[in-house]
Amino acid sequence: MEKLTVSSSPHLRHSDTTAGIMLDVIIALCPAAIYGCILFGLKAAAILLVCVVTAVLAEFLWNKALKKPNSIGDFSAVVTGLLLGMNLPSTVPLWVAAIGSVVAIIVVKQMFGGIGHNFANPAIAARIVLLVSFPGKMTSFLEPVSDTVTSATPLAAEAGTYSAKMLFFGMHSGSIGETSAFLLLVGGAYLIIRRVISPIIPLCFIGTVGILTLVSGGDILSAIFGGGIMLGAVFMATDYSTSPITAKGKLIFGIGCGLITFIIRKFGAMPEGVSYAILLMNILVPYINRFTLNRPFGKRKVGRHHA
Repeated sequence: MEKLTVSSSPHLRHSDTTAGIMLDVIIALCPAAIYGCILFGLKAAAILLVCVVTAVLAEFLWNKALKKPNSIGDFSAVVTGLLLGMNLPSTVPLWVAAIGSVVAIIVVKQMFGGIGHNFANPAIAARIVLLVSFPGKMTSFLEPVSDTVTSATPLAAEAGTYSAKMLFFGMHSGSIGETSAFLLLVGGAYLIIRRVISPIIPLCFIGTVGILTLVSGGDILSAIFGGGIMLGAVFMATDYSTSPITAKGKLIFGIGCGLITFIIRKFGAMPEGVSYAILLMNILVPYINRFTLNRPFGKRKVGRHHA
């Protein structure tokens, strides 16, 4: 006999599926991913392929070993692998990329119960693990369409080194999928039109960094278009499992991400702080949800009764 689960009303049905949502995210990521492969060559394409294949294989083997239902058909592992690959420099060894995918799927996602149960965005957490474990390999970048190795991304370079056009369209060094702000914004617009994501988190995240950078006298163009903020704000901070569920919560989350990013960039020892900001705010999401959830209609606050 099958177990019938009964929950309180109202009951809503929707045509969206996990696989459908993930396919939309993949479609939105493809322009920036393809552009990154054009800029940085076949090695970039190989890194993206290794990340995706390793992520899917890791999920398949984990489910097989634990005799769990096969979940690779929901395409969430593909999204995780693609996001991780787009966050890596094109100089990183393929074995490092593979390790990152295993960490993302096994350690961050599956060990916490699989999709919907992970406390942090798997691609973000895996990138941080790689940054801590292989700092030299994770901070060496290629100039576009060149074999010149550099560590001077727009955030690390002197103000004025890159023009607004170069920053917006991505003709500069950086991770494979983060360089073209234009294509990332196009992908974000697609997801908003498809109602896959809400614009609240990206707007608050990017807006907070922009305002604080402007007030502090920094280079606002490099701050917004020259780092990983577009990729992080649009595609990783908006992850369903690790972001707040209320509009007020999303507002707090986006501003928090922007504030932490700015503080790390301004006062930290590294030019980029997006990954750490999103991870720290992911940890706070349960508390944000608790304090921003609406009280059910008709429910009263429990208190002491007085005669």
